[in-house]
Amino acid sequence: MKTLAVLVFPGFQTLDLFGPLEMLGDRGDEISITIVAETSAPVPSVHGQGLLVDKTVADGSDYDLLLIPGGESAHEAAKSSVLADWIVETANHAELVMTVCTGSILLATTGVLDGRKATTNKLDFTRTVPVAPRVEWVRQARWVEDGKFFTSSGVSAGMDMTLAAIALLFGVEAAREIAEGTEYEWHDDPTWDPFAKLSGLV
Repeated sequence: MKTLAVLVFPGFQTLDLFGPLEMLGDRGDEISITIVAETSAPVPSVHGQGLLVDKTVADGSDYDLLLIPGGESAHEAAKSSVLADWIVETANHAELVMTVCTGSILLATTGVLDGRKATTNKLDFTRTVPVAPRVEWVRQARWVEDGKFFTSSGVSAGMDMTLAAIALLFGVEAAREIAEGTEYEWHDDPTWDPFAKLSGLV
């Protein structure tokens, strides 16, 4: 049984979180999912709904997998030294680290991604790159894999990245079965990214 920590912060994007969780939750017999936040209070999404958490960062950082969703407030959340310290500890221990959309900024500002390739939400690209200049930001990519780090483009791209991570962990057939079961058309090519052009990045 692998343990997955999902870090949430006020203003997280709902599809960034629940899209990947739908996919990962299908492996419930093999992945134990824990929602983690800085405090034990319900965490409001970008749309205002409050999410109950299972644990706080003070409860430990010993997880096999880490998922960080994005949201409009990701840059603000990245300023928290408490979250940054926990992210570094968790990422160093984890065998696989995933970020969705602007969730990459929480990881990048800790220095964990220095010298590695990564991507982020295309509409936030020009804002993110200067904050973490040592990261090799990829302008056109649905998601990017660099070692144990998986970073996705905006919002819905998190589901494609998550299926790729599931394929790595459990086999490509497992990922395809989940995509079929959720009636989701999996874009399994990480270079597929029409939004980079729409956003003027290429």
